Amino acid sequence: MGLLSQRVEKTEIKAGHHIYTWRAIYTYSHHGIYVGGNKVVHFTSNRPVSSSATCPTFPDCGFKQPGSSVVLTCLDCFLGNGLLHCFEYGVAPSAFFTKLRGGTCTTAAADPPEAAIHRAMYLLRIGFGSYDIFKNNCEDFAIYCKTGLLTLDKAGPGKSGQASALLNFPLAAALSSPLQLVMASPAGVAVAAAGVYCAGRYMTDVGVRRDVIKISVEELGPNLGPPVEHGVNQEESQ
Repeated sequence: MGLLSQRVEKTEIKAGHHIYTWRAIYTYSHHGIYVGGNKVVHFTSNRPVSSSATCPTFPDCGFKQPGSSVVLTCLDCFLGNGLLHCFEYGVAPSAFFTKLRGGTCTTAAADPPEAAIHRAMYLLRIGFGSYDIFKNNCEDFAIYCKTGLLTLDKAGPGKSGQASALLNFPLAAALSSPLQLVMASPAGVAVAAAGVYCAGRYMTDVGVRRDVIKISVEELGPNLGPPVEHGVNQEESQ
């Protein structure tokens, strides 16, 4: 595991991997599921994506259903000018705390690669609801494809580690400010703030949270919740 993220080469990734690339000078990361054949399924905002008019590699690059924000692009267009990284699953808590940035790993276990590919391709047909940077973003999409886990609390944050990091950073700063009155060393205050920040990230990790449920992709309703009329068809552990 890298300190910030897990850099990989294109030759190292396999179908079913959760991949991401940093953008805007490491301001945020964009996530997707590599489905093989040099293609990636990912969830976007409504910004324009690559299409056959601009991609010289694949004529179907940029394909998506009308009204959907789930898109199929080639790996090169997904990366843009960024580097390729692989999201890590099933990491130990100690390793999770060493990551300085959210959105690079989770303590949750991943399902087999074929399950991730099936969910991604199915959602390419039906969509993944409305994009929301804090509650339903590209990382939430990729994590669902890999784990089948959705959050029950629609009012709370989604499963995204980088969204959690953004929400916990101001909290860490606010809680550590009073420590400046009792701690002489700025380094001590910084360590305390880092501890609050990491603890907040860990508590909102999808592998730790209790407000998540495993649900098959075929049972996803229009609002990405379990159907009310006949309950939830949970996937068997794979």
